Amino acid sequence: MHVARTRNVLTALIGLLAVLAAGLVLAAPASAADSDIRINEVSSNPNDFVELINTGLAPIDINGWKFADSDHAPIPIVTTSTVIQPGARFSFDPNALTGGFGLGATDAANVFNASGTAIDSDNWTSHRTPSYGRCPEGTGPQVLQTAATPGAANACGGPSPSAIKINEVSSNPNDFVELINTGSAAIDLLGWTFADSDHSPIAIVSASTLIQPGGYYTFDPNTLPGGFGLGSADAATIRSGTTLVDTYSWTTHRTPSYGRCPNGSGDFVANTSTTQNAANACPAPALPSVVINEVESNGDAIGDWVELKNTGTTAVNISGWKVLDNDPAHAANPEVVPANTTLQPGGYYSIYTEFTPAPGFGLGTADSANLYLPDGTTLVDTYSWTAHAATTYGRCPDGTGPFVTTTTPTRNAGNACSPIRINEIESDQGVPGDWVELKNISGASVDISGWVFKDNQDADIYTVPTGTSIAGGGYYVLNVADFVFGLGSSDSARLYDNSAKLIDSYTWTAHATQTYGRCKDGLGNFVDTKAPTKGAANSCPGLDTQPWPGGPTVTTADNTDTFVQDLSGLVFDPSNPDVLWGAQNKKGTLFKLVRDANNNWVPADGWPRDPKFLGGTGSPDTEGLTIGPDGFVYETSERDNDNSGVSRNTILRFDPNAPAGPTISPTTEWDLNSFLPTVGANLGLEGVTFVPDSYLVASGFKDQSTGQAYDPANYPLHGSGLFFVAVEADGSLVGFALDSDGTPHKIATVASGLAQLADVDWDPELNRLRAVADDTWDGTTILLNVDGSGNFVPVAAYDRPAGMPNLNNEGLAVAPQSRCVSGKKEVL
Repeated sequence: MHVARTRNVLTALIGLLAVLAAGLVLAAPASAADSDIRINEVSSNPNDFVELINTGLAPIDINGWKFADSDHAPIPIVTTSTVIQPGARFSFDPNALTGGFGLGATDAANVFNASGTAIDSDNWTSHRTPSYGRCPEGTGPQVLQTAATPGAANACGGPSPSAIKINEVSSNPNDFVELINTGSAAIDLLGWTFADSDHSPIAIVSASTLIQPGGYYTFDPNTLPGGFGLGSADAATIRSGTTLVDTYSWTTHRTPSYGRCPNGSGDFVANTSTTQNAANACPAPALPSVVINEVESNGDAIGDWVELKNTGTTAVNISGWKVLDNDPAHAANPEVVPANTTLQPGGYYSIYTEFTPAPGFGLGTADSANLYLPDGTTLVDTYSWTAHAATTYGRCPDGTGPFVTTTTPTRNAGNACSPIRINEIESDQGVPGDWVELKNISGASVDISGWVFKDNQDADIYTVPTGTSIAGGGYYVLNVADFVFGLGSSDSARLYDNSAKLIDSYTWTAHATQTYGRCKDGLGNFVDTKAPTKGAANSCPGLDTQPWPGGPTVTTADNTDTFVQDLSGLVFDPSNPDVLWGAQNKKGTLFKLVRDANNNWVPADGWPRDPKFLGGTGSPDTEGLTIGPDGFVYETSERDNDNSGVSRNTILRFDPNAPAGPTISPTTEWDLNSFLPTVGANLGLEGVTFVPDSYLVASGFKDQSTGQAYDPANYPLHGSGLFFVAVEADGSLVGFALDSDGTPHKIATVASGLAQLADVDWDPELNRLRAVADDTWDGTTILLNVDGSGNFVPVAAYDRPAGMPNLNNEGLAVAPQSRCVSGKKEVL
């Protein structure tokens, strides 16, 4: 039943109501001129209209012409002379006609001339939205339009027919063919045909029939007009008009059915059951011999990565395979292996998770790496962990064993499964001569009998004597007198176990000033050491550490489950020592904490809140924060977690008294990306602090952008000091003048004395910058002040408190001077 809708009646359509009996067939033939009028476009939802077009060469007057749908008697279209010129169009709303009615989801449009002769008709089984129109204009079949265009040329060029796929076929005992729409727009099957290998094409439908995106349409070829059955050796072919869209052939009956696996896109395989108008019942696939082999979850110089290995004997096409972590929010944006990627037997392939395709994702402290086939649902391999590895997690033995903490990352190479590492290298004028030091980073003795040392030439080989072992935590030195071949200015040191598996290696392009050694000893990257330490712990650049300057007692300062997940930056409110601010990364939550009666820190009323970027968009990955001289909260963000594979190093300024709500938007945003080194999206800004101009001017601090003493007057919009940010990737501190209009000015870059940073703060009592390291550098803190040349330099380094384990601390806050009692104050 149609319900007429109230519409404004066009003046040109007001006429007399003429009622004919519904369903009356008038047999008078149409004149040649009248037959040139065609129904050109129809819309039935949300705005009904019918458009006529004159395809002939002479004007045609449609006075007295009538219109009917499938339920109502014909009613006049116009009641006065109305001429449609050749090529012109005339549109009307059936609701607005006298005695009018609306067009339904399943309906028809019928046009009769003044003699009652049927001129043209159009039928459909689902709403014509936005409209259906003839393509080509006036002569072609009715097809879905990209937009409704009453009174204007049709918007042809709808969705590509190629989105329709033959998805499932059964030829015995019950024949059927199932189609699927793999595209993003509805497609009409009117005008489409089906053929097997023996018969001419026949129409699939006789009226407009839409397949919605992701939808199905199933038909039995026997029941179509002129139909036929499917044979044991036959084919199924569909065409849109004369255009071939899809075909599939077989040589034996399809029982119960054959279908695409994965559904809609894969090759045809034998289904486990028929599933008409539903996803195919695909058999469980025989999984390829590809495993997750190594995982870097804490970021190398570029970012987090997952390494795959082909453990089989045949090449595997891994194009389109997907990698995900355990966060359901990332499921829509997996890392995808590029097209045309084949993994050879024994080969490796590594994929960084934080970059392409955007937005990517980082791998967390407690997380998983999951490998899927291109369907995104068939799990090939998975590995989970509860804490970052000191190096990486890898299978030992390589490719087949359980996951262990490796000796060193070996992306796209066999896993380093031994605790023995190359630790220090002397390649120039050593005592006596060149030497290479090995270290056992484990607590147990390791037998290295028969191990092989090489330089960059495979012919240069030295085999470690039988009976040689390295005690837990101990060292072993290979001297040039033993291995004979010397080490060059551009060379390598390579260590293999007695099965010829690479254990560790290091390559250099010039002699070290002293030696190349790992810093920190046994674990870190190779650097030019301060001095050779043959057979002992490496002498690493920077200051020798002193004991923590405060007491050894460490207690937990928050209640259980206050933060649930990672907390990064911390800062006391300088105006109130009972208020603490905290930045939670990943989700980016901003906490305001207050001290309770038990001296624990708990969220203040109305907090926490989720920060946004300027304009209220995105999800900042906030890592560090400070309180500016204006009392506002300044936070650093290294990326937008809505697009987490792309660096977005910014400083955001928030009003702590902003109106209450679940989110908080900044008043100002400073984009620092172009001023910083290119680093992984999860290796950017970790901390921020404010240093007053009064100290900088008095100490003779140098503006590196001018080469002169820093002059605040050169930056009239910057306020009363500089903001220094901590860069995780390279351990640098970078100072900025931040103009009130959002413009940053880079003033100086400072080497903190640490290879990586977790936070930075300014100590107003000591007049020192404090650089903070996480567990990678044992929780070391370094104090810096301005030297005689006007640069910040390290002046003291301190161990973490004796009572605190080597935790992955990412923030440090020293209480204001008002909390000082007997020469001590709290540090969080």
